[in-house]
Amino acid sequence: MLRITYVKSAIGYRQDQRDTLRSLGLRRLHQTVEKPDTPSIRGMINKVRHLVRVEEVVSDAAPTGRGRARASQKGTEDEAA
Repeated sequence: MLRITYVKSAIGYRQDQRDTLRSLGLRRLHQTVEKPDTPSIRGMINKVRHLVRVEEVVSDAAPTGRGRARASQKGTEDEAA
């Protein structure tokens, strides 16, 4: 995921750059949106890189749960023995 923040006004820049900001979901200064890290989003960011700040976000929204599942299985085996 990418966190994109609109940091500089698009006044005085070409209309296609303003349209790109709108396509990214940015409407007001200092607004932040999170978008998936795809080539099309990267291309849009590249076009307006002088107007935005970009950070990569490590998403913890979908943990795998593997470690927890193994620990619980081990715990049940110890109790059964």
